[in-house]
Parts: sequence; structure tokens; C-alpha cells
Amino acid sequence: MDTFKSNKKSLPNKVDRHKLFGSVEPGPRVKPIDKTGMADLQNTKKDFMFDIDAVGISNVKHPIVVESSLKPTIQTTIGTFRLSSRIDKDSKGTNMSRFTEQLHHYHQSGFVINIKTLKKFTNELAKRLKQDDAEIEVSFPWFFERKGPSSELAGMNHADVTLKVAYDKNNGYDIEVTLSGTITTLCPCSKEISEYSAHNQRGQVSMTVKLDDEFDESTIDWKQVLLEAAESNASARIHPILKRPDEKMVTEQAFENPRFVEDIVRLVGADLYELSFVRKFSVSCRNEESIHLHDAIATLSYDKTNEKD
Repeated sequence: MDTFKSNKKSLPNKVDRHKLFGSVEPGPRVKPIDKTGMADLQNTKKDFMFDIDAVGISNVKHPIVVESSLKPTIQTTIGTFRLSSRIDKDSKGTNMSRFTEQLHHYHQSGFVINIKTLKKFTNELAKRLKQDDAEIEVSFPWFFERKGPSSELAGMNHADVTLKVAYDKNNGYDIEVTLSGTITTLCPCSKEISEYSAHNQRGQVSMTVKLDDEFDESTIDWKQVLLEAAESNASARIHPILKRPDEKMVTEQAFENPRFVEDIVRLVGADLYELSFVRKFSVSCRNEESIHLHDAIATLSYDKTNEKD
């Protein structure tokens, strides 16, 4: 009969294991441990040669609440933040912790992302930093319900959204919004030269819009307005759920509304131009070509503030 032999290892305790891999005892402590006695390098005042346009933090992930005029009207998501402020050449640096302190302060009461809140945020952040300006930029996916045109079966679509608010003590607020949404486009050239059929593709429409300082989002959801500008000028809209009658309607609609990328940016631009609360805008469209390895692109921009009455 074989005698059982144990293969169980005899390990050193955890402290000894750490020492085995290089850990050492703490050295002497001679520097202050109280904040009041610590050196404050950021607030050093000297001539540091140049003003800095923006200093702060970026790629900050944080939970947020988004309001929408489309279902779901209240949604929680993750925002990616960029927070910054200018500093003069007589300041060595900024107080980075104050950016995240401000962010957490708003989170504690439920951080609803809208223009009114971000105006208040930047004003308070400038005071917290003891600066004359502050800027916040937040990007997030915005979800909205979309129904099939015939079956009316609902599913969720999304667009990528960015909201940027800059505050300046002397010049007030600057508000810029971006929405990037997906559409269907059908090639006019393919339709024209072919005996039957035409190739189509997914298009990505991106709009960046400078809003009027007094824009009132309590009456207008700018996200829905920009989404409609993109989708209503496409060959067809994108749907999460399509039954056969839906697919027939969407396919025929695309065939009836062929669009080049050039057509898309001009049509979307026209819609944005007609919005009274838009000061200037840029529109781009990128089609993922179904019969090429390359994409087709077009971009235009327009500044309504340069117009003369």
C-alpha cells in the first residue's frame, strides 16, 4: 500500500514575503505631515515666462443624469469630463484637486447635465480656483427610443453627445454642443447608372453648434433638434428593430431619397442655419462605402455672426 505524501508548500508569512520581493522598513520622517506646514508649490508666485491657455484634468469618467424630450426622459450614463482654467505667468500651477472636489460636490446632489447647471458649475469652479475663467466639457452616449415605421416595435438607438460651457468673468459664457448620429444613405450615382438597385451605406453625421448665450433649453431639447437635422435629411433613418413591412418601407424610402455626402452636409447646414438660437455651426458626414474600402467625407462650416443685416 502506497504511503500518501503531502506536496503542500511551507510559505513565509506575508511580511517576510514582501521583504523577499524588495520591501523595506519605512525611513525617517522629517517633512511636515500637517497641511499647513507643507510646501504649496502650485501657489508659488514668480515670473514663469508664459500665460497658460488651459490647465486642468481630462478623461475623467463620472456618473451623470441626462434629461431628454425623447424616451427615456431621464437616463443615467457615464460622462467623460475635461475641466480646465487659464493661469497667468506669475502662477506656477493650478490646484488639481479642486476640479475633482467640484465634480464630487455636484455628484452628491445628482449631477444633471444641462446648460443651466454647467453655467453654474463653471462660475463656481472659477471662484474655487481663484481665477477669472473656467471651462467644462462632457461627452456621453445619449439614448433614445425608435419605433419601426410600420410595426411600431420599439428599441433603443443612441447618438454621441458633447456639451462644452466656458465661463469668463469679463466676457460671460460660451456654449458649444456637438452631436454625432448615424444615418442611411443611398448613392445617387449608383441609382442613376444602374438598370436596377443602388448601393447604400451607413453614414455618420457630426454637428458642432455654437448656441446663443441666452438659449433656453427648458423649451427646446437641442439634442433632439440636432438629431432631427441629421436624420430628416438622410436617405433613411436607422432602426434597432425592423420587421419585413418595416424593412420594405425603409428600403424604398432610401431609394426615393438618394444622397451624396455633399448633399447631406448642405441639407443639414440649411436646417441649422434656420435655427434662431444657432450662432455658427460645422457639419461633417462620413459614409462607410459598401463597394469601396475607403470612406467618403464632406465638411462645411458657417458663421452667422459674420452676416450683415
